[in-house]
Formats: sequence, structure tokens, C-alpha cells
Amino acid sequence: MNNYTLKQIRTFLEVAREGSVSKAASRLCVTQPAVSMQLRQLEDAFGVALIEASGRRIKLTDAGESFLTHATEATAHLKNLESVMAEHVGVHRGSINLAVVSTAKYFIPMLLVRFGKLFPGVEISLSIENREKVLNLLAHGEADLVVMGRAPKALECEAIPFATNPLSIVATPDHPLSRRRHIPFSELGGYAFVVRESGSGTRAAMERLFAQNDLQIKVSMEMPSNETIKQAVMAGMGLSFLSLRTVRHELASGRLALLDVSGMPLVGNWFVTHLRQKRLSPAAKAFKHFLIEQAGPLIDTWS
Repeated sequence: MNNYTLKQIRTFLEVAREGSVSKAASRLCVTQPAVSMQLRQLEDAFGVALIEASGRRIKLTDAGESFLTHATEATAHLKNLESVMAEHVGVHRGSINLAVVSTAKYFIPMLLVRFGKLFPGVEISLSIENREKVLNLLAHGEADLVVMGRAPKALECEAIPFATNPLSIVATPDHPLSRRRHIPFSELGGYAFVVRESGSGTRAAMERLFAQNDLQIKVSMEMPSNETIKQAVMAGMGLSFLSLRTVRHELASGRLALLDVSGMPLVGNWFVTHLRQKRLSPAAKAFKHFLIEQAGPLIDTWS
């Protein structure tokens, strides 16, 4: 068997996660031919095909599925090795793999800047995905820390709240409901909503809320980002259920209106989470403590 490299393994893991060579190349900031070459060299090293074409996407062969399982475990062990070695360096140097749900992108950059001023020698690699993909990164040990709006129940994790996450219903300022007060939640069943995609934490929270009120969500369109949804609501496509952390500026400028719905806003929390058995590096511990001790007030002034 020929030699293979960590770079080839990490490229394979990214392709397996995205189900696409082009998407993996974009995530890795390299060209598609570079990704294809890394995969080909990895297959040559083991003498077996790991992926195969399936329409416009790729799928793993049986050998590829086995490789994925063991490669994921191996990279998780290597991350623990890095954490052990980082303890000999100290908190002022090191790296952190941070994954956050997409709604957190409205405040995470500000927090990273603040943390960077405290610990300029720490490098942070940031992944922004929907909840489903963030959980996948967490489960496979590819993220040291994650930030999400609800602690995972299916994983053995330590999850600590560090800021509030209020969610509510927004509309255009000229919407009939925007002029009313104390709107019964039951009245929302007659209006169309622009919603996040399945796999989003915001979508899951919305579905739980409507189910608790015995209402069906009338979906006018499903969209993969808060920014697109805000534009759709402003265009009059429908109402939406969003984290108020994402719409502060639109509400202040009068481009969106916050509906006065009984029982709203729904106030949740932002959590910093990691696998319970994960050995955090000094840098990761420092960032975790920074979020717990300082992030809440900073976020309140920012979003």
C-alpha cells in the first residue's frame, strides 16, 4: 500500500459530507481538479474505489462507507492529540475548529474580534451551517466547539447557555396585522409564511411552536438563509418567524414590523456545546469561558 496523507483524508471527508466535489472544493478553497486529484491518490493508495458518480452528485462505495467510519474516528483521535500537545504550548497559542448555526453569524464575527484582541495567537477556523450539518460536525469530532440555539439531545454533550435568543413573527409595516395589538396566536393560521429549510434550528422551533398551538404552517416559500427571507418578507411574500437577533436593523429602520402576538417573543438561549468526552485545548477552553462570561452583554449591544 502506498503512502497517503492527512490532506487526502480530510479532502475525502469534505467530499463525503457535501456529496459533491465542487461544493467540497469551494469549502476547501481549492479547485475541483485539486480535489479530484487528492481523491484519486487516496484511492490509488488503498487500491479501491471510494466514491462513484450518482447523477450530478457523488455517493460512497461500500469501501468508501467503511473508510468514512474509520477516517472520522481517526481524525477525532488526532484532534485529541492536538489538544494534548496544545497544553504544552499554553492558551496564548493554538487553533480552534468552531462550527455555528447560520443565525449565529449575526453576532459571531463581533465576538471573534473581541476574543482575538485578548488572545491574538489563537487561530479560529469557522464553519457556518444549518443545525443539521453543525450536529454532524459535532458528532464526528470535526468541531471543537459549536454554537447553536438548542442543546442536542441525541449526543453526550456539555451545553452551557451564554445569551438569550428571542424569536418572533415579523411582517411588512403595511401588513394588516402590524397595526393590531395582542393578536391571538390562533389567527396566524390564516396567513402564509416564508420559512427556513428543513434542518434549520429556526424551522424546528417554528414547527414545535405551531404544533403546540394546534396550527398548520401555511408555507408560501422555503428559503435557505435569513437574509433571503427578510427580503421576501419586505417584498410582501408573507410573514416569517425569525430570531430577533437577525432583524434588529430592519426593525429599527422601519423596513420590517414586529407583530404583537400573544405569548411572543419565544425566548430561547444560545449554547456553547462540545462532546462530553472531548478534550478541549487551552485555546478552546479560553473561548468557551469567554462566551460564558462576556458574550451575553456584548450580543445585547450588537444585535
